[in-house]
Amino acid sequence: MLRPSTLTAALLVLPTSLFEPHPPPHDRPLPLTTVEGRVLPRTTLAALLSKVLSPSSVEALVRAARPVYDLARLAVGHPYTLSLGPDSYLAGFSYEIDELRTLRVERSNHSLAATVEERSFDLATKLVRGEIATSLFAAVNDAGEGDTLALQLADIFAWDVDFHTELRPGDTFRIAVEELSLDGKPVREGRILAAELLRGARRLQAVWFDTVDGPGYYTPSGRPLRKAFLRSPLKFTRISSGFTHARLHPILGIMTPHLGIDYAAPTGTPVLASADGLVSLAGIYGGFGEAVRLRHANGYETLYGHLSRILVRPGQRVFQGQVIGNVGATGLATGPHLDYRMSRNGVFLNPLTVELPPAEPIPDRERPSFDVVRDRDLQLLGTGPAASD
Repeated sequence: MLRPSTLTAALLVLPTSLFEPHPPPHDRPLPLTTVEGRVLPRTTLAALLSKVLSPSSVEALVRAARPVYDLARLAVGHPYTLSLGPDSYLAGFSYEIDELRTLRVERSNHSLAATVEERSFDLATKLVRGEIATSLFAAVNDAGEGDTLALQLADIFAWDVDFHTELRPGDTFRIAVEELSLDGKPVREGRILAAELLRGARRLQAVWFDTVDGPGYYTPSGRPLRKAFLRSPLKFTRISSGFTHARLHPILGIMTPHLGIDYAAPTGTPVLASADGLVSLAGIYGGFGEAVRLRHANGYETLYGHLSRILVRPGQRVFQGQVIGNVGATGLATGPHLDYRMSRNGVFLNPLTVELPPAEPIPDRERPSFDVVRDRDLQLLGTGPAASD
């Protein structure tokens, strides 16, 4: 069980005659009345406490708290507790700032003392294992975990696996993930420390490591999982049309090349930039309807067509994973989907099969530290490093 430790404290001596009634004289502790509640939308502390505290008492409470926390910054739904003595005399107040911090205002010798108590999570590591039957979401749920963990795992391997098309029944995963607890009760998962995805004979492994340039996931050999391009600009949809030089156009009724990938998805689904780049087009683009085109390094370009909404402008720099628009059915489209295309130096590439350029590997000066973290965290999976990656 965690013991709260007071990190900040302030004592504000307030003459009670200026702000609130004097406490009634007594020789023994006063009986207290407790009032509990939660912060309501579009309200203030004075409005919340108007039925139990006088305006002067509320002012005294706000002044006492101000050195450590501004009670004007109340968050909707957060709980508070008020302790009252006889004649609605203010004896104490607490407010849950967030899951780790609690404001406490208590009376001592006719003055109010405000403190912020701060706790920390208990950290443990757990192993989650599963086998794909229908989808990654379903497999993670069957393992007793939520969708957030499935999304984390998909993000880690997003540069190497298209989760729309490449998972097969019988594929397995192992995840070593932090579990955050308070008062002995699990609160949520934290960071994935190591992960493994076994797809037939191919074993993919990832280890989290924080370099001087920032954290990321790496293969056991020190190669970054992050590539210059995402394998797919959407999360968890399905492919409705693939890359081909001869396809019967569903609207025009003639054979035409389809030099991209169509991802069927509901209208409004976020579309992600597959790589860092510069917006060269954001608007109507022929049969693609509302479209965005990005220019990337080394002659690469990507195009995102049939959008319902565009969230970038020409000349804007965007970053990998940034939402640049939403799926729609504008232009020549029979239903909501994303037409995603990739080219290099004017030659169209199949986004599903193109060899994606990697990011920078672990710097040599950090390699010894990485090896220690890798060996420790891969042991959490109950398996050794892959023979090659």
